[in-house]
Amino acid sequence: MKTRASYRIGPLMLAALLSGCEPTPSLPQDHPSPQPFAPVQVRTEVDVAPASGFADQTGGGIFATADGNVIRLRLDGTRAALESHPGNTVTPGRARAVFRMGAGSALVEADNGLFLAQSGWLIAPPWREVLGTGLVATAATPDGAVWLGHASGLYRLQDGALSALKVNGQALDGITALASAPAEDGAQGLWFLRQETLSVAVRTAPGTWQVRQVSSLPLQEGERVVGLAGLGASEKGKGEAWVLTSSRLLRLAADGWRQVALARKPEQVLAAGRFVWVNMDGKLLAHDAETGTWGEASGVDTREFRFLAADESGCAWVQLGAETVALSKGPVPRVLGLLEGSQVVEDSLVVSARLVPGVAPLTFSYEVAGVEVPVRGPAYSLGGTEADGTPKAYSFVGLEPGLHSLSAVARYADGTEARRVVSFDYQPLSTVALGWDKDIRPIHEARCAKCHDTGPARPLGTYTLWKDNAESIIAAVKDQRMPADGPLDPQLISLIQRWAATGANP
Repeated sequence: MKTRASYRIGPLMLAALLSGCEPTPSLPQDHPSPQPFAPVQVRTEVDVAPASGFADQTGGGIFATADGNVIRLRLDGTRAALESHPGNTVTPGRARAVFRMGAGSALVEADNGLFLAQSGWLIAPPWREVLGTGLVATAATPDGAVWLGHASGLYRLQDGALSALKVNGQALDGITALASAPAEDGAQGLWFLRQETLSVAVRTAPGTWQVRQVSSLPLQEGERVVGLAGLGASEKGKGEAWVLTSSRLLRLAADGWRQVALARKPEQVLAAGRFVWVNMDGKLLAHDAETGTWGEASGVDTREFRFLAADESGCAWVQLGAETVALSKGPVPRVLGLLEGSQVVEDSLVVSARLVPGVAPLTFSYEVAGVEVPVRGPAYSLGGTEADGTPKAYSFVGLEPGLHSLSAVARYADGTEARRVVSFDYQPLSTVALGWDKDIRPIHEARCAKCHDTGPARPLGTYTLWKDNAESIIAAVKDQRMPADGPLDPQLISLIQRWAATGANP
């Protein structure tokens, strides 16, 4: 018998009731046929600690070092600037681990608490005082929320506010893994592993979440869940939950649970975007959900192996003995200006590409909605460039609303190609004009004023200042670099974009 209940969010609290599901009677199997590939390997110039890190889909990442520092790495493995923000009231101290927050931001756990890593700065957010050290995992759901699995419980960060998810008033402590993926009924969900029990939190209404125990998982006698991963959605397929057990790999597909029948016992699994990486008893496999193919990395010594992070381009940052290496199936271009899974509301967008250092491609082109657009370097701009080399915007007018994919394709003289596919949701702007005082000022006062009125950042407290800086403001909130205390909800980002695109009215 199933019982379920839903509750509204209160201050620092979300509530829900556990419920069960009926077991699946049979289990279909997938039989991968991995094709060998020699991965592109980029080695870092610094020693990285064996702890979780953050990989940026535009290249590079943020990691803790073996001596306790937190560093920012570029696409070529060299070190970039990252320092404590001058407005911080406390220094980070020794870094322990790094976790994903948004598309371009990370959460650093240090001796002195939690800090956001954004745009070369380590920023102390206001909500950090609620949580001390003890962060285990993070995951972002499509509604813009970031979930924090902490030793003290499960927390949801959205619109700068932190709330705790509880069941019958009890904290969900002891969580060991998180993943964002649809639930068994297709609803948006957050999967979590707690005390060897697999559950999913489902958003049933704005501000309301329901927690369900996943009792339909087809476990064998003595089999335990040890890891989770989530695939994002695209126009070619829905999101999926992947479950690593003590003996095999399972995934929740459109037709229910399936076993991924591997030749050896899987030991680790990591996913980002539409890619899954599996460490399988000395073999390293990569699965591309867009093409439905599997590959096996050759020339990689996995005897002393550890996953650190993965990004949506299909790159995995790993430790091979004492070395930290970024592994990719090829010299995959990094797309700038369009993030995996993002909602595009503008009629035009500046999109360019960054190439992995090495041999220049013979040709470079983009593919969107069946149209191929050849472009030239060094900007590799989808819309071409101005006379002075400035990238121009590309018009999406005529593109049907809904899920789409943009491919950046580099073709080389030896006949090989490297491809980056970015899935996005195109939802054209409404023509209804918005006003700064009515629609934008409340966002400013709630999320921006504490830094941009009296704080250390540039002043933005008036309509004129917002209008004059609209382009840079939109770029900052889209890339999730701002606000400093956490990303805006997607609806608020769209509102700011719509206001600017419909005349930036007062």
